[in-house]
Amino acid sequence: MQTNLLVLGGTTEATALCRALSEAGIRGSVSLAGRVARPLRQPLPQRIGGFGGVGGLVDYLRDHAISHVVDATHSFAAQMSANAVMACAELGVPLIALTRAPWQAGTGDNWIHVPDITGAVAALDRPAARVMLAVGRMHLAEFAPNPQHFYLLRLIDAPDGRLPFPRHQIIQDRGPFSVAGDLALMRQHRIDLVVSKNSGGTGAAAKIAAARQLGLPVLMIDRPALPARREAHSVGEVLAWLHHPDTPRGV
Repeated sequence: MQTNLLVLGGTTEATALCRALSEAGIRGSVSLAGRVARPLRQPLPQRIGGFGGVGGLVDYLRDHAISHVVDATHSFAAQMSANAVMACAELGVPLIALTRAPWQAGTGDNWIHVPDITGAVAALDRPAARVMLAVGRMHLAEFAPNPQHFYLLRLIDAPDGRLPFPRHQIIQDRGPFSVAGDLALMRQHRIDLVVSKNSGGTGAAAKIAAARQLGLPVLMIDRPALPARREAHSVGEVLAWLHHPDTPRGV
């Protein structure tokens, strides 16, 4: 059967995978959720938008004769990842997730673990502080119950509307970021606390290293639980999986 791969993208790793697939002459396309106004150009044909749940994804895979799926979405795109597992299982389409290994606390780290965004909001019910809020544009409104803080927000796109907290600074930028740059940023804005998803990888790790060097606590949002699936942590592992003659179907 001829390979016709679908990459569920949106991460740096997804872009690297698409580049490797294009260079290897492997037929495929990439799907992006459309949450970024100007996504990076991909070396594979791309589509923008959702599928309409598990049923819509099943229809898409069938209609486009998709032979393999690589879930290279963000570590916190839990619904899309769960939908991919169920849709691929229904059709018997091989699936692998290209995901970043989660960060692990090391010497000098001061992490406060919370299970989700709701937990992070609850943990910020405390006296006013200067907070680097690194949770992405989609979750900002959920922090409305804690308007007492100053929030430093680093975003790819500007917020859609007025933010629910009066004191904040928006910096529009796209990673990867450097430790030196994040040290300077945190010192400039006199940050007391960092709030971060445990995204893993290297592109966004600079803020974690900077917080360690400055002795700042990090409110670390743990990853959501996902259905069992095959995972890879590098582009090379995905390419090896694609070329393996005994690739199991489904999950």
